[in-house]
Amino acid sequence: MSEPSRFHRGHTDDLMSFLAASPSPYHAVANTAQRLEKAGFRQVAETDAWDGTSGGKYVLRGGAIVAWYVPEGAEPHTPFRIVGAHTDSPNLRVKPLPDTGAHGWRQIAVEIYGGPLMNSWLDRDLGLAGRLTLRDGTTRLVNIDRPLLRVPQLAIHLDRSVAAEGLKLDKQRHMQPVWGLGDDVRDGDLIAFLEEAAGLSAGEVTGWDLMTHSVEAPAYLGRDQELVAGPRMDNLLSVHAGAAALTAVATGPDAAGLPYIPVLAAFDHEENGSQSDTGADGPLLGNVLERSVFARGGSYEDRARAFAGTVCVSSDTGHAVHPNYAERHDPTHHPRVDGGPILKVNVNNRYATDGSGRAVFAAACEKADVPFQSFVSNNSMPCGTTIGPITAARHGIRTVDIGVAILSMHSARELCGAKDPYLLANALVAFLEG
Repeated sequence: MSEPSRFHRGHTDDLMSFLAASPSPYHAVANTAQRLEKAGFRQVAETDAWDGTSGGKYVLRGGAIVAWYVPEGAEPHTPFRIVGAHTDSPNLRVKPLPDTGAHGWRQIAVEIYGGPLMNSWLDRDLGLAGRLTLRDGTTRLVNIDRPLLRVPQLAIHLDRSVAAEGLKLDKQRHMQPVWGLGDDVRDGDLIAFLEEAAGLSAGEVTGWDLMTHSVEAPAYLGRDQELVAGPRMDNLLSVHAGAAALTAVATGPDAAGLPYIPVLAAFDHEENGSQSDTGADGPLLGNVLERSVFARGGSYEDRARAFAGTVCVSSDTGHAVHPNYAERHDPTHHPRVDGGPILKVNVNNRYATDGSGRAVFAAACEKADVPFQSFVSNNSMPCGTTIGPITAARHGIRTVDIGVAILSMHSARELCGAKDPYLLANALVAFLEG
């Protein structure tokens, strides 16, 4: 990975394909696993005994994936270099009793997941994707990637106050999408439709985790195609960059002599607090790292030594300066798109970056010849957070928060620079190599 100005387009093309193919966290980890397999990684089951052999391995659990590469001759106390990210994005998710409707409209009952910009989901053609759980306990991915649902906005003629007071949406009353006509709403219609679409027998599905997605494809934007518009950049952009970096390091000429064990940890449920068995506040990452140490014959002392030398980069999208709302940003920190990854800082630990973490990331960017920028929130604005502080506190691992600067975060369709995804991946390669 070199010469970002010449070769970034191929990486960004691939990112756009990844975004389009990953309408849910379950699809995102399946697509990531497929890329890892092509690079020689193999899946290991959490229920099996693990061996201490070298090479690439990964664990799948729901909408989360943890992958790592053990170099030849790695010691039990060899530290890790971790790229952390998350697979989930704000959206509308199907309720347990989905079939509803009124006044001749057939609708789907949805619940608001995370903190979406709800207006961005109005009057947009939506598909439906996620995971179906079958009667025998197995799961099946499903993706209806065509216009199936729509949340119609109320005409201005029926609400003249919108012009003066702005749009006001009630999450319960105003966000239920329509998907057909009829007064004969029947329980089970949606699931029966999905069973047929997935080639399953009637009554085979007993559980589901389903969510809406915009069916509009990612696209280059602008006179010179300098921008990329697309869904779920927060935070599949980082998942994609992390997977690209890990596979590049694991298949590179220096893989056998790496001083660290490179890791990609992509978690679910960041948008609602990370507290789940697949979230960053759960045990998944710690279990994987510890089992890797012990599989190589290590002791608790080796585990402690390895963790003490470990560094995690928490990669999540951040806020580029908005040309129409520049006053919402800190006056001396205005990250620009295509200016390189941003280093996120908050002294109240909403981000995990400190001076030593900054030095690690600065060294990686210098090695990769990648520029980077700093981000802090305006003191008058509340600061968001990431998996960074959670990872640092839960595992006692030095962590630094970074990301790509974008606009329209939490919209159904976000905006970034066409070069930034590749610049991020280059920086992550250098970080994982140490």
